[in-house]
Amino acid sequence: MSRLQVSDIRAEVIRRGLVASISDTTIWRWLSEDAIKPWTHRSWIFARDPEFGPKAARVLDLYAREWEGRPLTADEFVISADEKTSIQPRIRRHPTLPPAAGRAMRVEFEYERAGALQYLAAWDVHRARLFGRCEPHTGIEPFERLVGEVMASEPYRSARRVFWIVDNGPSHRGRPSITRLEGTYPNLRLIHLPIHASWLNQVEIYFSILQRKVLTPADAASLEELATRILAFQADYEVLAAPFEWKFTRADLNTLLERLAGRSRALLPEAA
Repeated sequence: MSRLQVSDIRAEVIRRGLVASISDTTIWRWLSEDAIKPWTHRSWIFARDPEFGPKAARVLDLYAREWEGRPLTADEFVISADEKTSIQPRIRRHPTLPPAAGRAMRVEFEYERAGALQYLAAWDVHRARLFGRCEPHTGIEPFERLVGEVMASEPYRSARRVFWIVDNGPSHRGRPSITRLEGTYPNLRLIHLPIHASWLNQVEIYFSILQRKVLTPADAASLEELATRILAFQADYEVLAAPFEWKFTRADLNTLLERLAGRSRALLPEAA
C-alpha cells in the first residue's frame, strides 16, 4: 500500500505477533508522537527551467522596485496579472442557510452548475490598484482587453515603463506574446515567470482572498449574478487595499535553489 491507515497498522502489528492486542487510539497516539508519520505526504517538483534563478530573481527585483541594478523611477510601474479560470456558479438544490446561534452555515451538498466564467485581473504591486474583468473564455484576445484597459488609463498610459509580470499560460506565452504586446504598447515590458513559479505572482494572493471571501461557497443563480459579485468585491477591496508585504527575497531564492540542488544530487545514481 502507498499509504497506511491506523487500522492497517493495527492489523499488521497483531499479525506479526508484536502485540496480542492494541487499540487504534494507542497506535494513533504513538504515531502522533513519532518523527515519521506514514499517513502524510507532500508533493514537490524540481525546477526544470534552466533559467529559473535569473527569471525569478528579476521578478523579485521588480517587487523591490529595482530593474537591472537600478531603482525604478516614480513613473515606472509593476503589474502582476493572471486569469482565475472556470469559476462555476452553483445552484443549490436547497438554499444555503445562514449561520445561527450554535449552528454553522449549512450548504446543501447537491447542486447544478450554471456554466463557467473566467476572471482576469491585474494588480499594481506598489500602488494596490486593481483591474479586472469577467470573460466567457480565456485566450489572447480576452487578456489583451485587460491589458488595454490598464494601459489606456493614467498613470500607465504616460508611464516611462510598465512591467507586466505573467506566467506561461497560453494567453501570454513566450516570445510571440512579448512581440505582440510590446509592439502595441511601446512602454510595456512583458516579464515571464519561470515555469512552475506561479507562487511568485502577487495577483495569486488576491485570487486566494477572492476565493475565501466570495467563492466559498460559490452560490449564484447565473453567470451574470456571479460576475456581478466578483466585480463588486473587486471595487470594495480596492478601496481599502494596501500593497502586499512581500518578504521572499533574492537571498531566500538562493537558499531555496541550493536546497533543491542538494535534493537533486541526492537522487542521482552514484557514478559507476
